[in-house]
Amino acid sequence: MFLARTCMALSALVFSNAVHADVHCTDPIADWKPREQLQREAEQRGWTVQRIKIDDGCYELRAIDRNGNKVKAKYSPALLRMRSLAVDFGNNGDAADYLGPVPQAPVRRPAGPTSQGEKK
Repeated sequence: MFLARTCMALSALVFSNAVHADVHCTDPIADWKPREQLQREAEQRGWTVQRIKIDDGCYELRAIDRNGNKVKAKYSPALLRMRSLAVDFGNNGDAADYLGPVPQAPVRRPAGPTSQGEKK
């Protein structure tokens, strides 16, 4: 099951170029943060930034990650939140840097007292 999720995630990352075409940002220009701030954040991730340009109202960043993989990401210019990501993994590419833990469903607890003597 984990392997299947990993393969699907990798496929989504590698073949997400079509997704890039659909990503548009509508942040007001007055709210945009400087490109240099995005570059610093990318470098803190271990990426070597090749260029940052504007595409569909978003910052489009191209970089090389610490493993030599090519990265293309789009960011909201006001919040610097990643909107899309495509990674071209080399022959020895490892997606471990791009796959986080699988989110767990929240645990639902019945309403009412949590211990004896507690009132609702």
